[in-house]
Amino acid sequence: MLPSDHPSIASGGIGVLLVNLGTPDAPTPAAVRRYLAEFLSDPRVVEIPAIAWKPILHGIILRTRPAKSAHAYAQVWTDKGSPLAAITAGQAHKLQERLGEGVTVDWAMRYGNPSIPSKLQAMKDGGCERILVAPLYPQFSAATTSSVMDKLADALRAMRWQPAVRILPAYYDDPAYIAALEEDIVAQVAALDFVPEVLLLSYHGMPERTLHLGDPYHCHCRKTSRLLLERLEARLPGVRVETSFQSRFGRAKWLEPATEAVLAAEAASGTRRLVVAAPGFSADCVETLEELAIRGREVFSEAGGERYATLACLNDRGPGMAMLEALVRRELGGWWS
Repeated sequence: MLPSDHPSIASGGIGVLLVNLGTPDAPTPAAVRRYLAEFLSDPRVVEIPAIAWKPILHGIILRTRPAKSAHAYAQVWTDKGSPLAAITAGQAHKLQERLGEGVTVDWAMRYGNPSIPSKLQAMKDGGCERILVAPLYPQFSAATTSSVMDKLADALRAMRWQPAVRILPAYYDDPAYIAALEEDIVAQVAALDFVPEVLLLSYHGMPERTLHLGDPYHCHCRKTSRLLLERLEARLPGVRVETSFQSRFGRAKWLEPATEAVLAAEAASGTRRLVVAAPGFSADCVETLEELAIRGREVFSEAGGERYATLACLNDRGPGMAMLEALVRRELGGWWS
């Protein structure tokens, strides 16, 4: 029996922390500059020695890029703020409803707010002694998943009383993920007012050197596409499925083919009806809502394309939430049932 003067300590709880990439706090150059400074200072993201990279980052990029990026964010900002933050919050809310009161679900961003350390501490203070950290990146990359683990380790290093932690593995080939993509893509294509000739699966790009250094990301993306193609052949007969990589940055050689190059080449070769899906993104963000939906349409149309659509990510709709629930329940095995 505890002594009467013993402080009350919350304990015994189980938590799930969803983590996505990040977003600026506002669609303004100043907010974007703060966000990019954190993002592009991560050695997992830019694998260039700091002594060479910092002068470029602070002397050129952070002086020129924030205004351009702020314009892109402003085109997709919502009354709830950043689309990525709003959708990730929605995913956490709906997962909480699905799991019930036995688990505490929250969300964080690797860059920007809310931060991983702040949310991890809040969960621990709330009594969560076992926490599943779920990076919402289907395909593993050092620039994404490993960076989350780095930040998580930093947060744990600063804690005297640490919770037990598990990490949701990459789920690029998980049957639940592939099935969710199949169901969601087929439903969205059926709702279009045209029948596409081509379905382009666009993933975030990475420098090609990361592949040669041992990063599995390219292989994971290709396997996701292959497994999805096997399911879509019967569901979308006559629709050709291609794969590309977007968001190229800098002068280095990146994974190919580039999304904008494919869009232009398809239109130039006679493709008139095309849709784009982004299976590597768990939630819509500036890369899907501005880069694909707005700039992608311009590239395709200017090259001669006629009908174009960008499909929404899984977001917090039924197929995606059912998948996320299944993955989380499996990883909580032995802790909670």
